[in-house]
Amino acid sequence: MIILGIESSCDETGVALVDASGSGTPRLLGHALHSQIDMHQAYGGVVPELASRDHIRRVLPLTDAALAQAGLSLPAVDLVAHTRGPGLAGALLVGSGVACALGFALGKPVIGVHHLEGHLLSPFLSADPPVFPFVALLVSGGHSQLMRVDGVGRYALLGETIDDAAGEAFDKSAKLLGLGYPGGPALSRLAQQGDPQAYRFPRPLLHSGDLDFSFAGLKTAVLTQVKRLANARLEGPATSHLADTLSEKQKADVAASVQAAIVEVLVKKSMAAVQQTGLRRLVVAGGVGANAWLRAQLGTACERAGVRVHYPELHLCTDNGAMIALAAGMRVQAGLLTDVPSAYHFDVKPRWPLAELAAGSSMAVDRSDTGAGKLL
Repeated sequence: MIILGIESSCDETGVALVDASGSGTPRLLGHALHSQIDMHQAYGGVVPELASRDHIRRVLPLTDAALAQAGLSLPAVDLVAHTRGPGLAGALLVGSGVACALGFALGKPVIGVHHLEGHLLSPFLSADPPVFPFVALLVSGGHSQLMRVDGVGRYALLGETIDDAAGEAFDKSAKLLGLGYPGGPALSRLAQQGDPQAYRFPRPLLHSGDLDFSFAGLKTAVLTQVKRLANARLEGPATSHLADTLSEKQKADVAASVQAAIVEVLVKKSMAAVQQTGLRRLVVAGGVGANAWLRAQLGTACERAGVRVHYPELHLCTDNGAMIALAAGMRVQAGLLTDVPSAYHFDVKPRWPLAELAAGSSMAVDRSDTGAGKLL
């Protein structure tokens, strides 16, 4: 079965094809990706309307590119998958609309995929894929979650953020330091030049006894430290651009110290989840999973504990169509897509908790009065 996957939840447009024939892990045949970073940099963050318009421009050329890479033509596609949520509503509607149009034109079924499930399963495309069961650390954008994963669609929430997520803590701290968009990667690059022990920032909920996260207080601590350093260098009143008064060494030390605080919490909570569940495998997925310091610290902790840790390939850590096509393929193989809509009625779910994908559930069809199918 050839599956075409479309990702358009935020500021990356991704299209990919996988072969889900047989019982093995779906095989990636081709993928194409366009990042909107350059477009959004001028605004310091994602502008939803611009993101949606750019998805419209990019999705069909990217589809052609992915097909060419795979050596296939559109009629070879057996199923079209798209990101249904969570994400920006307008951006999601672009991918959903294009997927339904392609499905209608080809006479092939269309399904909506959970964005976080795509991240969760993305390490199965790596050279060192995991096996079920495992603990998963999902650190993607506004999401920081620990899950027990016993199989496709069999997820149990162990802990999650109660305010800011790790990715938000990276981005907001980067903004306080005057770094560009996207803030997280910029902060991580700067941190390589700094001392992670220069400033002792708080590690929220580190000793809470549960597996929840909280990073809002860390942002406040970073702001306080930046103000303190700025005032120490100013003779007059502080300017509105406090970071401009800091030396490059001070900025690098703050960045390294912030990164150390975030990573320590993620590592300690992840290892606690492994210990509580008794599982010996840990999967790390999502954009923050590309962070080199996180990978190094987790690698050391897992080696000491005799735990295998798995990551997606670096180019698959950010949003991409491959993870959407993969998630759809693995659901097909697990028998969780036994009833797909016969009509091309689509909707999106900008807010869609991963926990709603209950154990053993399938993507069923809700038949409305008009007979149109809607994926649940």
